[in-house]
Amino acid sequence: MSDLQNEVAELESKSATAARLFDIRRVIGGLFALYGVIVTIAGLTASDADLKKAQDININLWTGLGMLALGVFFLGWVRLRPTTPPTAEELRAAEDGPSEH
Repeated sequence: MSDLQNEVAELESKSATAARLFDIRRVIGGLFALYGVIVTIAGLTASDADLKKAQDININLWTGLGMLALGVFFLGWVRLRPTTPPTAEELRAAEDGPSEH
């Protein structure tokens, strides 16, 4: 029985790692942060002609900062409220269906 418990614990550990790795908030936050940095750099290096086209508003800078803030928000959310996969008991209970009282 000890071997079975070790296998279950190992599978739960792998499941938790996979859940954290493929959390959609991590993907969205990482992409927004990456694109935010790129667009912010484009905004910092904008020429006078680019600013004149946008009525003297550095739209790349503001959009990049907004994207960066959103990316940091999502990554912070992942850090503060990590996902936890269901335990083996919860999965068994879900397979049995709702209990009738």
